[in-house]
Amino acid sequence: MAETAWSTNLYQRALPVAGAARRRPAVHRPVALPVGPRRHRTIFISDVHLGSRGCKAELLADFLEQNACDTLYLVGDIIDGWQLARRWYWTDDQTRVVGEILRKVDEGTRVVYVPGNHDEFLRNYCGRSVAGIEVVREAIHETAAGLRLLVLHGDQFDGVIGYAKWLAHLGDRAYALALALNDRLHALRHAVGLPYWSLSAYLKRTVKNAVEYVSRFEEVVARAAKPRGVDGVLCGHIHQAEIRQIGPILYLNDGDWVESCTAVVEDASGHLEILRWTTSSPAKDPAGAVAGAQGEAALIPA
Repeated sequence: MAETAWSTNLYQRALPVAGAARRRPAVHRPVALPVGPRRHRTIFISDVHLGSRGCKAELLADFLEQNACDTLYLVGDIIDGWQLARRWYWTDDQTRVVGEILRKVDEGTRVVYVPGNHDEFLRNYCGRSVAGIEVVREAIHETAAGLRLLVLHGDQFDGVIGYAKWLAHLGDRAYALALALNDRLHALRHAVGLPYWSLSAYLKRTVKNAVEYVSRFEEVVARAAKPRGVDGVLCGHIHQAEIRQIGPILYLNDGDWVESCTAVVEDASGHLEILRWTTSSPAKDPAGAVAGAQGEAALIPA
């Protein structure tokens, strides 16, 4: 059986090459792939929030099983230490996610963990290897096309985290409530035959301050990366998948796995794009397994 790997709605951008003229956007046509894991050079994921009720662990475990790579970057907030400190919550699917990551290590995949603010306890282990996983505060990734990307979580550029951590924790509680309401609304709509619609994404798109926050965050991160001598920066933290050029810096955000279920992937030639994993059973629904990342996005987390 063949699967349609790239839908025509797949979000993609042409990438600049350091010291060279800008490339024209590459046109990717839907192609048939053989059964088995899709192969990528690199996969970037963040904001999984294992230990929280909002974590879409089943989808992520399936994504990790169906997508192979040479290098896997875990770009922070993989474990939600804030939630676990308040109340223990863990599921079999979340254990399966951990198992899939360790399976990749056993199979020879390089796994690099860049802790975020929700799993900041792991920053004490930066510079060490834990179960074969490299734990680092930040990393430089060089793509096959020669781009040098600074990889970090991004919470250091969040004023709320830096100056009012109590407010960040309060916002985290509100975020969890919004996701719970969103799940209940989805269940009601599904029961009456209506398609998925995200309350939290609607609020984010319509609240002016939220939109301005995302834009400011992206610009601040890009500005901070510029003097580092890199071509781009890849982060997470704000749960908003994006690839866009900001001045000389290519800004990438791999999104999250609490609602939008997105990852940034690099292919063998160095092309970077955002994948959104929309089903836990691609074998049953291959056309829906991969979609564009321009759809729903979650509320800004703390």
